[in-house]
Amino acid sequence: MTSEPITRPLEFLVTASRPFPLGVTPARHVERHAPDTVNVAVFAPGLSAVDVHHLGADGHWHRTRLTEVSGGVHHGLVPRFPLGTRYGFTGPETAGRLISAQLMRRKHDDGAPVRSAPPGLLLDPYGRGVDLVDGSLVSMRMHQDFDWGADRRPNTPWRDTVVYEAHVKGLTKLHPDIPEDLQGTYAGLAHPVMIDYLKTLGITAVELLPVHFHLDEAHLENLGLPNYWGYNTAAFFAPHPSYATQAAQAAGPGAVQDEFKGMVKLLHEAGLEVILDVVYNHTAEGGQDQPALSFRGLGDDVYYRHDGHGNYYDTTGCGNSLNFGEPRVVQLVLDSLRHWVQEYHVDGFRFDLATTLCRDANNAFDPKHPFLVALSADPVFHEVKLISEPWDVGQGDSWQTGRFPYGWVDWNDRFRDTVRSFWLSERAAIEAGRQGRSVSALADVVSGSASLFAGSGRNRLASLNFVTAHDGFTLRDLVSYDRKHNEANGENNRDGNDSNLSYNHGYEGRTEVESLVAARALTSRNLMTTLMVSLGVPMIVAGDELGRTQQGNNNAYNQDNSLTWVDWRSTQESRQMLRATQRAIRIRREFMAAQPYDYPQRDEHSYLHWFNQDGEFMSPEDWNNPGQRLVQLLLGSRKGKIDGLVVINGGGSDQEIVMPRLTELGVTTGDVHKFELRHSTSLVQDERRGTRLAEGTTDLVDAFSMNIYRL
Repeated sequence: MTSEPITRPLEFLVTASRPFPLGVTPARHVERHAPDTVNVAVFAPGLSAVDVHHLGADGHWHRTRLTEVSGGVHHGLVPRFPLGTRYGFTGPETAGRLISAQLMRRKHDDGAPVRSAPPGLLLDPYGRGVDLVDGSLVSMRMHQDFDWGADRRPNTPWRDTVVYEAHVKGLTKLHPDIPEDLQGTYAGLAHPVMIDYLKTLGITAVELLPVHFHLDEAHLENLGLPNYWGYNTAAFFAPHPSYATQAAQAAGPGAVQDEFKGMVKLLHEAGLEVILDVVYNHTAEGGQDQPALSFRGLGDDVYYRHDGHGNYYDTTGCGNSLNFGEPRVVQLVLDSLRHWVQEYHVDGFRFDLATTLCRDANNAFDPKHPFLVALSADPVFHEVKLISEPWDVGQGDSWQTGRFPYGWVDWNDRFRDTVRSFWLSERAAIEAGRQGRSVSALADVVSGSASLFAGSGRNRLASLNFVTAHDGFTLRDLVSYDRKHNEANGENNRDGNDSNLSYNHGYEGRTEVESLVAARALTSRNLMTTLMVSLGVPMIVAGDELGRTQQGNNNAYNQDNSLTWVDWRSTQESRQMLRATQRAIRIRREFMAAQPYDYPQRDEHSYLHWFNQDGEFMSPEDWNNPGQRLVQLLLGSRKGKIDGLVVINGGGSDQEIVMPRLTELGVTTGDVHKFELRHSTSLVQDERRGTRLAEGTTDLVDAFSMNIYRL
C-alpha cells in the first residue's frame, strides 16, 4: 500500500484557532473568515467541553462549541463577534449553577428585546469588561483605541515619592467645588480642583483602593451593606463601573474604561503617578458554598488552593486563596498586571496580602517564588512601582516584612506600631504616672528600619512608612478613641482590630474641651511630622491631613456613606492640620532635593548622628534609659549642601537643648553653622519660625513635640 501525497496547502493543516493569547482576540488571517471572527481561548481544566455564548445583534444568544483543547485550554473560532459583544462560558459540568448578579441593573444598549441569558454563564478570566444582561453577569469584548496623545509616566524616584492612599468615590463625593455629576468618580478625581489640591498638598502618587471589577459578599448583601473598599475582585482585567459617571455607565463598559484612562492621562499631565491596590490573593467566589462566577466553574481544583481533604486552604480569611503554585494562575496575574500597565498606563501596584502570592506548592512563603522572579525579569515592570502588604493570615509564616526581594517596597508595620506606641500609648502611660520606653525603637524606624531590610539586600527605601491606612483608625481617631466603635458594621462590634495603640487623651470620642482638642491636634501633628521626616517612602491616607474622622470605626469596609467619605468642610482644626502636613511634606522635599540621587540608599554616602539634649552623642546608657525621651537627629549626606536637624521630645516636660557642634563632626555645611527653626509641632514654638541658632547655643522644645531645623 502506498500513501497518496498531500496536496493541500500547509496552512490548512494547521488548526485555525489558537490556545493563546487567552481571552477574545482577532482571528488569524481574518480576511478568510466571516466578518468579526475572533479567537476564543479559556483555561478550563475542570470542564470536559466549553461552549461560548454571545449576544448577537439580533438580540438572541448564540452558542459555539470550542472544539480544540490544548493543555487544559479550550479554544475555537467564533464568527460575528464584534467589539462590544457580551458573552460567557458554560460546560456540561456547570449546568444549573446560577450566578448572583449585583450590579448595573440597566437595559440592553440598543433597547432590542433579548431572550433570557443561558443559566450558569461563567465570566471570562481575561474579559476586559463586565456588564449585566438580563440578570446575568457577562464579559464584554472591548476596544483599546484610546487617544493617549503624548502621555508619559512621571517615573518619580522612590526617594522623592509621597503616596496618598485614596478611595475613588470617597475622595470627591462630598467635594463642594467639583460638579455634582463628577463627584465620587474617576472623572472627579481628575478634575482641576482635585488635581490642584493634590499638587498643593505635595504628594506625588495617588494609590487607589481596588478599582478592579468587584462584588459584594453574600453576608453583606444579607445585612444590606456593600463592600465599600472593594477587596473582593471578580474580574482582574476590567475596571469597576460604579466609580464612573452616570453618563459613562449608561454608555457601557467601553465608556467606563475610557473615563478611567482619561483620569490617568490628566493625573500624568500634572506629574502625579497612579498606583493601584490590587487583590490577586483571592476572588469574589468566596467559600465553596457560594455560586460559581468564573474560576470555580472553569477549574476549581487548579485555580484555588486545597488541603488534603478537598477543602480550601485559606490564607486570606476570605473563603479561598488563588493557587500560585499553578503556572496558569501566575500567568493570569502577570497578564493582568501587564494589561493595566500597557493599556491603562498605571505606574505601580500595591499587592494586598502579598504573602499569599508567594507561597509554593507546600504553601510556604518563598522569596524566590516564580511569580516574583517573573516580575523582576519582565521589562514591562522595570519602571513600575511594586509595593507589598507583606503578610496574610497563614499559619506560622504569615508575617514577611523585610523579606521581599530587591525591587519591592514593603508596607512597614513595625514603623506604624513603633510610632503609634511612642506618641500615643506611651504618652498615655506617662500621663497616668507610669513610664514609657526609651527613644531607641523610634530612632530605628525613623532612620529607615535598615536592619529589617538588610537581609533581602535592600536599603532604607524598601520601607513604605505609614501610621494609618484604609484599614484601621484614621489619624484623628487614633488620638480620639481608646476603643473601636464598629456597631454600624452589623457584627456587634466583633470585627476590626482590638489592639490599635491609640490614645483618646482622657475622653472617648468627640469633645469641645479646648485643652483636649489642642492635645489631640498636637499629637496628630507629631504623627504626621514623624512620618515625613523618616527615611523610607511615606504614605498618608486621604483626609488625614484634614482631620477626617470615622467616629471610632476602625473597619469601615462596608460603610459607603459620609462616615468614610472625605469631609471637605473647612474648620480651624482642618486648616491647621492641613498647613502642618503641607509644611512637613515641603521640608521633606526640599531636604531630599539637596541630597545626591543615591541618598539615602548608600550608607557610605549618608550619615545619621544622634545627640542627647546636651548636644552630646547618645551613649548606650542614653539609648537604654526609659526616661530618655528626647533625641536630636542630624541627617544628611557627605555630598549634600544642606542638612536637617530633627529634635523629638516624647517626654511630659519642656526641655532645653544644646544645638550640636558641627565643627567637631567634620561635616561640610557651609560657612555659617546656624540652625534655622523651620517647623515645630508646638504652636507656641512654631511662632518662632525663622529663628537662627548657632551651634552650641540653647533652644527650647516643648513637651510631647518636635522641632525641625535647617542649616
